[in-house]
Amino acid sequence: MQEQNALTDLHVGPEKPDAAVVRDALGVGVAVGLSGFAFGVTSAGSGLTLLQTCVLSLLVFTGASQFALVGAIAAGGSPFTAAAGAFFLGVRNAFYGLRLSQVLRLTRAVRPFAAQWVIDETTVVALAQPTRRSARIGFVVTGLNLYVLWNLTTLLGALGAEAIGDTAAWGLDAAGPAVFLALLAPMLKTGTERAVAGLAVVLGLGLLPVLPAGVPVLVAALAAPVVLWAQGRRAGGEAR
Repeated sequence: MQEQNALTDLHVGPEKPDAAVVRDALGVGVAVGLSGFAFGVTSAGSGLTLLQTCVLSLLVFTGASQFALVGAIAAGGSPFTAAAGAFFLGVRNAFYGLRLSQVLRLTRAVRPFAAQWVIDETTVVALAQPTRRSARIGFVVTGLNLYVLWNLTTLLGALGAEAIGDTAAWGLDAAGPAVFLALLAPMLKTGTERAVAGLAVVLGLGLLPVLPAGVPVLVAALAAPVVLWAQGRRAGGEAR
């Protein structure tokens, strides 16, 4: 009875066939998973070994943080600043987990394993479903498909980078940032989101000549609170 009530609480639309959920989840997994090739190339070009590159994808498994880490290292940043930037980007997954825990209602034994798959793509697919059953299917299929494909393409990208030698000579060092921007752009739907992204770009690029490598990324994180503070001030002035 409790499970039935929980399912009823989650209903936000008509039932969705399992096959449709699986199809959508596979589509997302394949589309994003292929970008692991760009990460493998970028990581190898930044000086990380094949083993280090593959371990990052296996254990970290969040593309934005991985690209930030190897990008900072490639720019000459210290491992500490590179790891700090990656950490701050990965913090958002903790907030995803809070929401998904309410939607999926997984058992305690499963939660530690499911936590590895709490990323942008699995969250989007799960939250787009009308019922708890379809949310669980979407989360599992997206997570499994993306995890396997991301790690496979990471390996192929790193092997390919080692085979061709200097990735900068081929322009492949820009592959990571290009993929990241391609994934980010469609998510900027509101004026606030565009303002935060724009200010982050200005801070990040503007401070590159004056701050050590990796630090501008950390400073760019201040874009969100600055924009929200400015909007709050403007709203308060209009209210008066």
